[in-house]
Order: sequence, then structure tokens, then C-alpha cells
Amino acid sequence: MLEVRNLSVEFNGVKAVDNVSFRLDKGGTLGLAGESGSGKSTIALAIMKLVVPGAGEVLLDGKDLLKTSEDEMTRVRGARISMIFQDPFTSLNPVFTVGEQVAEAVRLHQGMGRAEAWSAAVKMLEAVHIKDATARAHHYPHQFSGGMRQRVMIAMALACRPEILIADEPTTALDATIQMEIIQLLKEVQAEFNLSVIFITHNFGIVKAFCRDVLVINKGRIVEAGSVASVLSNPRSPYTKKLLDALRIINRE
Repeated sequence: MLEVRNLSVEFNGVKAVDNVSFRLDKGGTLGLAGESGSGKSTIALAIMKLVVPGAGEVLLDGKDLLKTSEDEMTRVRGARISMIFQDPFTSLNPVFTVGEQVAEAVRLHQGMGRAEAWSAAVKMLEAVHIKDATARAHHYPHQFSGGMRQRVMIAMALACRPEILIADEPTTALDATIQMEIIQLLKEVQAEFNLSVIFITHNFGIVKAFCRDVLVINKGRIVEAGSVASVLSNPRSPYTKKLLDALRIINRE
């Protein structure tokens, strides 16, 4: 469904992403794992053409997104590929209700009128288990907890029924209990909407809980790739081993 070939991104002559290639099959769940600053989020932004790669291809059903016009990419973003960003508090607009923000995505990509889009937004808030969604849709982001704001972001990302969801560390600022609730919610919506998912994280515990395959990223390069089971049981890269050792130390503490 999605194939990335030899993708590279430079900032001021420094390679943030260096010759990265992978594929995401329909219904697959691929983890991008690595420490902060390793290039994981830049890969995601390049796929969405929110940063301009210096080289490579991003093929969606065989068509190179990097060669499309901005108007064409606007139709792809949200409608075919959607993204959940790291911090829901800064990603949501504080001056609009959450219902307005979810409905806006539906109006832009599906051409619905305001009333129909609002109804679709409420249904999507219900789908991500926000209680009393009809009333809560009229509330502003600051009136929601961190976990609830993340659910709103998931609702917004899924509002137009995309085929691919990129989740960029959606549980980073949440406590462990809420993290697992969000992971379980993502599993549910993936099954319900038949999504292909790229999950970006530095936490191998989350990779194990959610992903089928994983790419380990270090300094913009893939240093290890394979099924989660094989990488966790037999890591080949010293960098992967260090990440796993760090997780074991945290778990012991």
C-alpha cells in the first residue's frame, strides 16, 4: 500500500533522514522506534510532504506523492493518510470547540454541510469513547484531560476514514494507565476501520504491545528491521540492544 524508497531529508546540510526504505502493507502495523532526535518524526513529516525530502520516493498505490502538487497532497492528507501529532494540547486550536475542529476535517475532505459534518463529528467522538459526546463536542480543548484530548486527536485523524494512520508518539505525555487505554483504543479503531498504522515511539514496551513489525532508527538510518518478535528476542544491532537494556533497567526500578 505504502512504499518508501531511499528517502533522505537534510536540514542545513545535516541529514536528518538518510536513505530510508520500507513498506507498509494493508492492515499492517509498523513501529518506528528510536530515541528522541533519531529522525522518526521527520520520516513521518516527509511522507506527508510537510517537510520536503532531498531525495527518494513515497509511493501510495504506486504513485509518488513527492511528485504531486500541493493541491493534490491536500486531498491526500486527512482523506487517505492521516496523522496524530505528539502533543494534543498544542495541536488542537484553543479557540474552537472540539466538535468544530473534527467537523472541519469532514467538511474539507468530504464536502458535507455544517449540520451533517457536525453530526459526523459527534459520531466520531462517540467512536473513540468520549462519554456524552453530544454535549462534549461543544467544549474547548482546555476542558479535557490529556487522555481525552488525545482521543479527540484520534477522532479528528479518523474523521475522513483514511487508509493509513501515522501515530507520532501519541502516548508520550500520558501516565502508564492512560497510555494503555490509548493503545487499546488504537487497536479497536484499526480493526474497525481496517487501518494500516505507522506508530512512532521511543518505548519498546509500546512496540511490543501494538506493533507487528518494527524499524529501529538511529541518526536518521534504519539500523534494524524485522518482526517485533524477532527483534525483541534476538536484537542484532548494538543500538537496539542498548534501547532494550534501558527498558529493562526502567522496569526493574
